[in-house]
Amino acid sequence: MSVYHFKTKSAEETMAFAQKLGSVLKKGDVLTLAGDLGAGKTTFTKGLAKGLGITRTVNSPTFTIIKEYSGRLPLYHMDVYRLEDSDEDLGFEEYFSGEGVSVVEWAVFIEEYLPDERMEIVISYMGEDEREIQITPLGERYEERVKEIKQ
Repeated sequence: MSVYHFKTKSAEETMAFAQKLGSVLKKGDVLTLAGDLGAGKTTFTKGLAKGLGITRTVNSPTFTIIKEYSGRLPLYHMDVYRLEDSDEDLGFEEYFSGEGVSVVEWAVFIEEYLPDERMEIVISYMGEDEREIQITPLGERYEERVKEIKQ
């Protein structure tokens, strides 16, 4: 299993990196997004949305669990933090195998529902504005996505 490391020096660079990734994503892609509070998960998701051609304002779905946005492909943005210690299935399989791209924050709380093949992304603080973005592609399709953005 490969692990890729990318560095960004500002929120704008993080968003631009995610936008590039969003531009190569395809129907049924599933990404998990982890990082400390304030690490830039929402900023990253905003960039992904731009790469998917979404023009609507993207914000964290903390209180709604799942937000849907329309673009070149639909974006299903999930924050499942509130499902800790819950066995509630909100139809995740339908999203994961659906027509769009799923981004799951706090995926550890729904591990049993996640597909085996997915892209795991961890955003870490490296300094005030610097971030490290670690991508672990689980499956050949995700390995291909990372190769596309590295070019």
